Amino acid sequence: MRYAFIEEQRAQYSVRRMCHLLDVSAAGYYEWRGRPASCRAVANQGLRDIVVRVHRDSRGTYGRTRVRKELKKAGLFVGERRVGRLMKSAGIAGISPRRFRKTTDSDHAVPIAENILGRNFDIEVIGGRNRVWASDITYLQTREGWLYLAVVMDLFSRRVVGWSMKATMHRSLVIDALRYAIRGRRPMRGMLFHSDRGSQYASAEFRAILEANDIQQSMSCKGECWDNAVVESFFGTMKSELGDPIWENRVAARDAIFDYIETWYNRKRLHSTIGYVSPETFESSLPKAA
Repeated sequence: MRYAFIEEQRAQYSVRRMCHLLDVSAAGYYEWRGRPASCRAVANQGLRDIVVRVHRDSRGTYGRTRVRKELKKAGLFVGERRVGRLMKSAGIAGISPRRFRKTTDSDHAVPIAENILGRNFDIEVIGGRNRVWASDITYLQTREGWLYLAVVMDLFSRRVVGWSMKATMHRSLVIDALRYAIRGRRPMRGMLFHSDRGSQYASAEFRAILEANDIQQSMSCKGECWDNAVVESFFGTMKSELGDPIWENRVAARDAIFDYIETWYNRKRLHSTIGYVSPETFESSLPKAA
């Protein structure tokens, strides 16, 4: 490893100086340099190129676990530590999700629903599509001002099934996201819809849509962001993977979010909870009744 380091740095520093500092002989280094590359070294170089490509195709977001899963799908069975070493040698790394940020305005006088969900996010318990949906709002910064995003997620497949973006946090933001989801999914009667206690979700108009579709409403306890942790986590991941930029305008932000949700997250991004496949792949593998 010392000789490999010297080889990498020889254009910047004196070989003899580095050999002295690393307590190796210059003659040994030059002898090592003249040897043909080992089979392992050749294999590592080829594998590193594949690892770099997988990481690039993930938009520079995957860490070693997801990179390894993609390699496995391609028939390459490589240990996670080896993938980690190859990523480190290539100077690439995954992106960690951001912490949750509070956007809820629960200081209102409209009725609050019971927390029926109770942090029960286990997909085995949920048991199928369109049985439990969860929703939340986040904000995106642009040079024109804030853009607000509301999403509706199916907690079984972790697929974003509805979304809406607006310049204000008016109740129409969440109403449009809900209508989008209902139109596309035609949920079963008695389905559970969970959100925080925001005034938008507690509004009479929003509750009327739930009632008209025979959907039960569930709300987080006051000040408990973990009661809606799955959607909060989605927002953190999305912002981290997009780099949380300040977009030039709202149109640019809308385009980026649309591309992230519909092109990347729902269709390609590997999700640990559903066996390291994308939400779309997970749903397509299910029986029609599930």
